[in-house]
Amino acid sequence: MLDTIKPSLAGFFAGSNPASPAHLGTRYDSSGNFLLEPGNTVVSHLVSGSHSEAVVLAVREKMLAMPDAGRLAFTPVSSLHMTLFQGIIEYRRRLPYWPQDVPLDTSIDAMTRLYLGRLKGFEGFGPLNIKVVEIVPTGLTVAGATDEDVRIMRQWRDALAVPFGYRHPDHDTYVFHITFAYQIQRLDDDGAAAWQARVDDCLALFARQAPVIEIKAPAFCAFRDMQHFEELLVLG
Repeated sequence: MLDTIKPSLAGFFAGSNPASPAHLGTRYDSSGNFLLEPGNTVVSHLVSGSHSEAVVLAVREKMLAMPDAGRLAFTPVSSLHMTLFQGIIEYRRRLPYWPQDVPLDTSIDAMTRLYLGRLKGFEGFGPLNIKVVEIVPTGLTVAGATDEDVRIMRQWRDALAVPFGYRHPDHDTYVFHITFAYQIQRLDDDGAAAWQARVDDCLALFARQAPVIEIKAPAFCAFRDMQHFEELLVLG
């Protein structure tokens, strides 16, 4: 059964990936409750009320309607966003995920205040749009809608590395995404074909109805958990 699905989907099934989900126990618990995990980040939220947002929400509902969707911890609709640059987070207090010139035991709130100061007057590189390139049970893999959008996203990331004071190891290879949910438990192998069919259907829906996804201007945000990303400063 699993050999008939795409490799990107296979990792969500027990038969091909028996390991425990990476963030289980720190980001959320086995009942799907989100846990305290404060940090900050630069994200672009979906454009509220847009046609493309409606399609994204329709696809999220299709994921929720799957028989084993109870094995996923879904975030609120209001939290949907694309991360443009990863900030610091409580459970990643180590180099190179933290600026070298700031002590590793600095509080998250103090780090947020520090970055707010560093980002004042930050000049961005203009608006951008994205497109969906892949779908998995937990959300969408996205990329710049055009070559120009891809270039702009790279410029934003390179420039943001300066005030943040680091470049993650995946700085140049980071896979942009919109998270719907986190995996609590691996999916049942018997449902693999149904998930593949659902993913294919949703990809076709985007191609027909929302080949371009509108997103808001990048904003520096603070969060206490994965349920809400508070915009503190719109950039550029």
